Amino acid sequence: MKELAGKSAFVTGAAQGIGLGIARALAGAGMNVALADIQADAVERARRDIERLGVRSLALSLDVSDAAAMERAAHEVRQAFGKLYVLVNNAGVAPPGKPVSQFTLEEWDWVIGVNLKGVVHGLRSFLPLIRSHGEGGHVVNTASIGGLQVRPGRGSGAYSATKYGVVAISESLAQELEGSGIGVSVLCPAAVDTEIYASAKHRPQRFGGPYESPADNPVKDQLAAGWPPDAVGRRVLQAIRDDEFFIFTQEEPRAWIEERHERLMAAFSRAARYNRDPAG
Repeated sequence: MKELAGKSAFVTGAAQGIGLGIARALAGAGMNVALADIQADAVERARRDIERLGVRSLALSLDVSDAAAMERAAHEVRQAFGKLYVLVNNAGVAPPGKPVSQFTLEEWDWVIGVNLKGVVHGLRSFLPLIRSHGEGGHVVNTASIGGLQVRPGRGSGAYSATKYGVVAISESLAQELEGSGIGVSVLCPAAVDTEIYASAKHRPQRFGGPYESPADNPVKDQLAAGWPPDAVGRRVLQAIRDDEFFIFTQEEPRAWIEERHERLMAAFSRAARYNRDPAG
């Protein structure tokens, strides 16, 4: 995927934030982009923004947790662009932080439906479009640095559970597609200046309906100090061209991952001691 100009991409969660940043980067490289988001008005504004970059674009209002809606979207993308080369499963939600033991079943269904099943639906509906032309392509699944470790005190267990799943799906997919000409990346950013902390205001009625996040949400300030979405988009564009699997942004989380790795290795050392002397 070195040459992107004139080819087409599909990006979910593209009305704002990381999704729009990725869509802008792809459009800047000359790609035609189909943008999907649950926010109908916002995704249409994003479409107009993309078209100003001199490429064709398509706006689709849909909920990625709805498998049938994703199937219909795949048909529309094929009708509009013919061949698809890049799939970006980016849509995600972040419920207000609280202990996993306090999450309701509706909240679990929502976060799993969007963050995890949204990726599954994207692969099920759009990967066949990339495979069909035999010219190669690339899949980007947005996880999070929270998909590789859990920071204490943030109440992000439910969110991280889904993002761990996205990492696992991506690792498996990369193995399955090896030698096919279709690359796979998993995006694991740390803080990015988005409004994902307020995603509950767009929760569909079938998951309990919208609600406002707490006004004193500490994540809001942390995200505001994070990377600009357009910088993440440029990073993703580079990773597609260089066929990188893990896409990291900031360097600070390296210490978090090393800390978790040390805990894992220590546990293996304890297992080795036990196996040498199980009776003891």
